[in-house]
Amino acid sequence: MSIEVYGRVPFIPTKTLRQYKVYDGGDDRFRSAARLRQALFREEKAWPIGRYTTAKGKKRKMGNYLSETAAHDGANFISPEIAKLVRREIAYREDGALIDEVRLRTNMLSSHPAVFNFFGGLKLDLDLATATLQSIAPDFVGEVTDILFEHSPARRHPAFTNDRTAFDALVKCTTVQHQNGFIAVELKYSETMQEPPATLRPRYDELSRLSALYKDPDHPALRSNPLQLLWRQHMLSQAMVLNGLYTCGRFIVVAPIYNFHVQEAVHEYREHLAEVDGAVEFDIVSFDDMARCIARAGGEDLSRALHARYCDFNAIDELI
Repeated sequence: MSIEVYGRVPFIPTKTLRQYKVYDGGDDRFRSAARLRQALFREEKAWPIGRYTTAKGKKRKMGNYLSETAAHDGANFISPEIAKLVRREIAYREDGALIDEVRLRTNMLSSHPAVFNFFGGLKLDLDLATATLQSIAPDFVGEVTDILFEHSPARRHPAFTNDRTAFDALVKCTTVQHQNGFIAVELKYSETMQEPPATLRPRYDELSRLSALYKDPDHPALRSNPLQLLWRQHMLSQAMVLNGLYTCGRFIVVAPIYNFHVQEAVHEYREHLAEVDGAVEFDIVSFDDMARCIARAGGEDLSRALHARYCDFNAIDELI
């Protein structure tokens, strides 16, 4: 496989992108390849193409979008059981949870459905979740007790980050030391870590110092892209421990190995972290490793489905 040989996805010719209706002038290298992969996956499944609304209000066919019929049937999720779970999670979501239902159901490139595809099957089988997370964090996870989606301990509460920062998923667990623990998850698929930053608040400065997570808690790099989201979520993780909700925790990013924007942001963020006892530890897990851990835990079918959807770029290689 050429991508494995070169260690990066290819630049896709514009002609090819237009042919499969996935050309977007704002896409970077990985996002372009990921968008095409999702369009090819949709075609493999014979799901009708969908449309999205442009900034000018026009409807445009886009290869990584599902038709309304396919979206209604739950095609954006890798099993009917996960599609059913998503419907329940939407209905019972936390107050203030930001869930774009149209994007969740129709946009195959979005990280929203990817969160449910990777962690929905684990929520439905906590034994599988336990074995998977033990493989990822063997020194930490004893037993997974629940998985929450788009979760915040308390939005806009001054004891936390005093804003709407939330985790894509929160894995609640009993640790190997029989403590009340968690793994907070931020999942990125094709994002560049250049999302609109949050408005800086005095609480961020307070918590950055109070958390003891950073060598220099006042460093300006933490407050701007590509680090600001990791900074806020890591502080929120530590605030949950400081406020006594949990005894200990981990904060992990789950992202594709070839999304270098995320990989480089994580590398840069690590440089700011201090080594402090009791701190919520930080790590990154690739999509491929997550799928492999699920397979080792006994979820071979789920792992194969995840790999085919998000990790297998053979179909793109064949177009180059």
